Amino acid sequence: MDRSIKVLVAKLGLDGHDRGALVLCRAFRDAGMEVIYSGLFATPDRVAQMAEDEDVDAVAMSLLNGAHNTLFPRVVTKIREKQMDDVLVIGGGVIPQADYPKLIESGIDRVFGPGTPLPNIIEHIQKGVSELRKI
Repeated sequence: MDRSIKVLVAKLGLDGHDRGALVLCRAFRDAGMEVIYSGLFATPDRVAQMAEDEDVDAVAMSLLNGAHNTLFPRVVTKIREKQMDDVLVIGGGVIPQADYPKLIESGIDRVFGPGTPLPNIIEHIQKGVSELRKI
């Protein structure tokens, strides 16, 4: 890759549990990525605007409060409305596996559950961004 991957870690909705998101920020940084953190209580509009303003390659959303079926698809919609089709969007948190197919259908590239090894997430982002940069 000719430049480092820039990833936005987004903590959506009324979810004040950010330990996992902060662990992701550090892991992504240690893997050589440039990391932007949304802070707590981000809205889908704010996440999409940050993604556009920061010209990110990927958005990694974290949610633990059960609103993933509403908020994750809204973020994808807002990002696509801005014609940012080259941005990889992933999600994670405490999400029932039964919800994964609906989230993927809505445009989330992949959903990562609790206990996913950090190298797996990093590798997925690296591969996904590399493929999108070829388009």
